Amino acid sequence: MTRILPRKDAVIVGLGWTGSIIANELADEGLDVLALERGPWRDTATDFNIGYAQDELRYAIRKDLFLQPALEAITMRNNPSQTALPMRDYGSFLPGHGVGGAGVHWNGHTWRFWDSEFRINSHLTERYGAAKFAGLDLQDWGVTAAEMEPYYDAFEYLCGISGKAGNIRGQKQPGGNPFEDPRAREYPLPPMQMTYAPTLFAEAARTLNLSPFPTPSANLSGAYVNSLGVAMGQCTMCGFCERFGCANYSKSSAQTCVLPVLMRKRNFELRTECEVLKVELHRSGNMARGVTYVDSSGEEFFQPADIVLLCAYGLQNVRLMMLSGIGKQYDPNTNEGTVGRNYCYQTNCGTQVFLEGKELNPFIAAGSLGQTVDDFNGDAFDHGNVNFVGGAGINCIPTNARPIGYRPVPPGTPRWGSAWKRETARNYRSTLSFGCQGSSYPQRSNYLDLDPTYKDRHGRPLLRMTFEFPDNDIRMSHFMSDRSEEIARALGGRQHTTSRATKAWNSVPYQSTHNTGGAIMGTDPTRSAVNRYLQSWDVNNVFVVGASAFAHNAGKNPTGTVGALAFLAADAIRNRYLKAAGQPLVAA
Repeated sequence: MTRILPRKDAVIVGLGWTGSIIANELADEGLDVLALERGPWRDTATDFNIGYAQDELRYAIRKDLFLQPALEAITMRNNPSQTALPMRDYGSFLPGHGVGGAGVHWNGHTWRFWDSEFRINSHLTERYGAAKFAGLDLQDWGVTAAEMEPYYDAFEYLCGISGKAGNIRGQKQPGGNPFEDPRAREYPLPPMQMTYAPTLFAEAARTLNLSPFPTPSANLSGAYVNSLGVAMGQCTMCGFCERFGCANYSKSSAQTCVLPVLMRKRNFELRTECEVLKVELHRSGNMARGVTYVDSSGEEFFQPADIVLLCAYGLQNVRLMMLSGIGKQYDPNTNEGTVGRNYCYQTNCGTQVFLEGKELNPFIAAGSLGQTVDDFNGDAFDHGNVNFVGGAGINCIPTNARPIGYRPVPPGTPRWGSAWKRETARNYRSTLSFGCQGSSYPQRSNYLDLDPTYKDRHGRPLLRMTFEFPDNDIRMSHFMSDRSEEIARALGGRQHTTSRATKAWNSVPYQSTHNTGGAIMGTDPTRSAVNRYLQSWDVNNVFVVGASAFAHNAGKNPTGTVGALAFLAADAIRNRYLKAAGQPLVAA
């Protein structure tokens, strides 16, 4: 029997970046807020203690902080003609599990998307004509960079981002990203102190007339007190960021930036190890009554709420919408429907340069300590003479030299034995790596839906992912591999190797935890699942916040935009929705 609980003003599904930001904002508004988190409580002092936080085997290899397929699997295929099979181990991407979500184990790259990204269909059509991107389902997001600027600013000052502005109120700033849109002020902290590898990379890039700049970093360059009054520490460059929690309170996360304030508020409650099964709708279908969830003992509860906010990992947001009947599920055959549409990923390639006589000391590292070149990102360059749209940032960010996973050796080296040991010793300290993180654009046959065969332990259909790299994105990535070759030659060295993107997408090797789309924002309710305020077009009191809202993915990490969207949604609820008495914020 389902136990019915006392009503809450707002119930939030998931307590990562978006859930914690929105919970704090709504609690400040005076709402009685409840967050339901499927995973366990995680806290810096108890879960990322300095005595064991830097355990490569536990966290990087055995994936202690990540979602396990026994809890929730995903089925995968490359095209609709194939039968999808369950992913038995998360490989290509690694969703987080527990309080803080994927924001616990990220590296900390914190980007702003450009106005040309938010207006991508309009921008590319105006500049090149629609025929330039025929076959891609590009659409505008419904917001502009100018409208997003204060929300980006709020996230950066919450996190204490280390960086150098390139454009303040229209004035270009030496040393920053020359391609960025205007921002209101400088980053909260100066850039991190550069190590040798990114310094060499930047020098080589300048010889090619490129414009390197410090990567905006959520690894703090100095001590900082954030916009909520939370004190954070300076990064010690230990090289244990990605796949790890930070023991030093110096990598921005919900734990270090929001929870110390949020957990003290009497009108906020967190229930961990509680999995939401479904959003329950009124008979009318256009309002939610609350959510049904089960706790760790298997007991089922119904939590009534006036507002329901889906703030889980993007893929799980989409699945929960489908399981709850919120919106029309996308059908690639008819190109109709909204939920599941425009699933995108990231299109990457990488380069290794084996130097001689250079001691790079790669173990002095952090997740975002490095230099980036954006000359070929997005539409920063003229695409008139190339056979693709989109681009990539070129990033030299030596994140770690951990002893199990970091073994750079040239091609042709045996995979074990004395020769492998010799090459490992020779190259460990002198290999310079950099990568291209490329855009991912939607095509009709890339989408999310519910699997007709496989179910989870609660009897619910698994999420099915259908994805293949579009031809456009493959051509873009090959162009970026060629640009990487030019930088590698400028760096010198006795040898270098550059990867090249290929079909078919393989779900086994790790590539990027940058899954986007499926519940995208926009201005057309027939082609987007949520409006510009992240409010469902179909269910007025449901807001869906996260990378699921991205109409495509740019050549940048998504977290900065995810955080900005959380502030945008919270602002809309506080200053529009509550005054509108639960009505749609945008006319359909």
